[in-house]
Amino acid sequence: MLTGQRQGERCVILANGPSLAEVDFERLEGETLIGMNRIYLLDLPIPLSYYVAINELVLRQFWKDIQRLPVPKFLNWNCRHLFSGSNTYFLRLRMGIRDRFAENLNQPLSSGGTVTFVALQIAFVLGFEEVILLGLDHHYPEQGTPNVTALRQGEDVSHFHPDYFPAGTKWQYPDLLRAEMAYQLARQVYEAHGRRIIDATSGGRCPVFEKVDFEDLF
Repeated sequence: MLTGQRQGERCVILANGPSLAEVDFERLEGETLIGMNRIYLLDLPIPLSYYVAINELVLRQFWKDIQRLPVPKFLNWNCRHLFSGSNTYFLRLRMGIRDRFAENLNQPLSSGGTVTFVALQIAFVLGFEEVILLGLDHHYPEQGTPNVTALRQGEDVSHFHPDYFPAGTKWQYPDLLRAEMAYQLARQVYEAHGRRIIDATSGGRCPVFEKVDFEDLF
């Protein structure tokens, strides 16, 4: 049903790095925005078009906030009991050693260790021709073993809001290497279909995607 719904259009995927707080969102008027995880903490002057969250710690700790979002939501199947609504789509996640890029939503999706990879797959299925990434800092001041769950102490300096994961909540250290490998898959599939992923993050450290200045796009 959703396949090709936005054929030939462009969208902006909002990752959750600190640089997102510096974006002039007034310049994105008229753009299709895909937000993820705790994006609703940002006071956006324009509405989201889609929302994605697959991390169970995010969904289980903040489900009440997420349930209130009025936009189409793509959420982890494992947390389906927490949510209701006709505009909610539940995604099964693929378990396996190697990540794959899904070209339809009827098959389990690989997470690539990051919700951004899932959002890129959803954007592809929807038919977007060009995807612009913002907030993909790809750098976490807080170091730890990838995928290990930790209890937040103090302010969150790894995301765009100090209460993104507030003190006392659980979060997982990122796996940047796995994410980069997943992003490579995404780039390959997009380019094989004549589509484009652009990274317009200010100061972003992800080495995978084509870099373009925000000012040149909007």
